[in-house]
Amino acid sequence: MRVVIAEDQVLLREGLGRLFEDAGYEVVASLGDADGLPLAVTEHDPDLVVLDIRMPPTFTDEGARAAAELKQTHPELGVLVLSQHIETTHAVELVALGGFGYLLKDRVLQVGEFLAAAERVAQGGSALDPKVVASLVSPRRDDDRLADLTEREHEVLELMAEGLTNAGIAKRLYLSERTVEAHVRHVLTKLDIPEREGAHRRVLAVLTRLSATQSR
Repeated sequence: MRVVIAEDQVLLREGLGRLFEDAGYEVVASLGDADGLPLAVTEHDPDLVVLDIRMPPTFTDEGARAAAELKQTHPELGVLVLSQHIETTHAVELVALGGFGYLLKDRVLQVGEFLAAAERVAQGGSALDPKVVASLVSPRRDDDRLADLTEREHEVLELMAEGLTNAGIAKRLYLSERTVEAHVRHVLTKLDIPEREGAHRRVLAVLTRLSATQSR
């Protein structure tokens, strides 16, 4: 996997580079701002771009805008955005693009999970930080549809929203894949979401339902 990193904090940028290199990935460019990203992507043809959501000069939404622009010009490119804080608006909007991930920076410390999420995004899947998912789900558990879910189904729903496949959910919850498939069917039925092929379309459907619930 070829990776481009854009992060203004030098220590984090170097740490990310070392983490990917130690895992056997090739870091082809490392930048301190988002301005050079289009050229870096054109020159190096990476599989994944990892960038901070808040970048110079204003430290507001430069990273989010750069991520959206990269997905428009290079739809096959995996883009993984890192954030210090939970910002569900950007997360839900951008994950709809596919091949996109949104993780909090402290997730980097969970090296195995972080690398798995990065690889999933590079392969066209989705990755949404568990804390972001929890912020979408928890306040709305009294919604009629969500209230019908069992505790186990809530766990499955949150892992679905994170972008995990049935196999990934089974591994995380120490269940068989057949059991997970049954839970997923129940969740989709209770949320009035049609069963669809493709992990990303499933993630998008779940997030769309949660966003609709949030807006009520």
